[in-house]
Amino acid sequence: MMAVMEAPGITRHRRPFLAPLWLTLLALAVAAGLALGAYRDATTSVVVLTSSGEKEPATIDDPPVSAEGEHRAQRLAQLFGTPGAVGRLDALYVSGERRAQQTAAPLAELLHLTPTVYDARDATSVAAGLIRGHEGGAMLVIGGNAAMQQMLRQLAGRAAVPATVGPDLLYIVSLPTFGRPKVLVLKY
Repeated sequence: MMAVMEAPGITRHRRPFLAPLWLTLLALAVAAGLALGAYRDATTSVVVLTSSGEKEPATIDDPPVSAEGEHRAQRLAQLFGTPGAVGRLDALYVSGERRAQQTAAPLAELLHLTPTVYDARDATSVAAGLIRGHEGGAMLVIGGNAAMQQMLRQLAGRAAVPATVGPDLLYIVSLPTFGRPKVLVLKY
């Protein structure tokens, strides 16, 4: 007897040859989308720190600014006081000292901003809250030497800050979402 061979049946079974390739491409597309979203959400906040104007020699506890301090306040207003300009300040923080408030007054008037008054003893916590309250914005902070040193230490994350903060110096701290902060010191 002769065995009859049957023709092999046609199977509809597909090989998963391309599945790993498609899954890899899908994973890459999702990762690229997440990276693009994170990149677009990344911001840089800028905090400009300056000391109060020079004080009038006096025996009172909270002396006013001197004539030179008033001149520096006007110069500060010229630097940052163009309303509606690109790079406009979003917030103005001033310590409770009379000199700091007098230094900020011409600028606040030009920008029609109401300064946020902070207690110089809470400078570290104020510095920590600056970025949370104005992420991606530009802020100017005016205060005494001790407050400026504390804020620089908090914002820049550096243990080495200048021994004294001069009244004619601007400390520009850029705080990116990703990366380390950078400090630029300018004399005005």
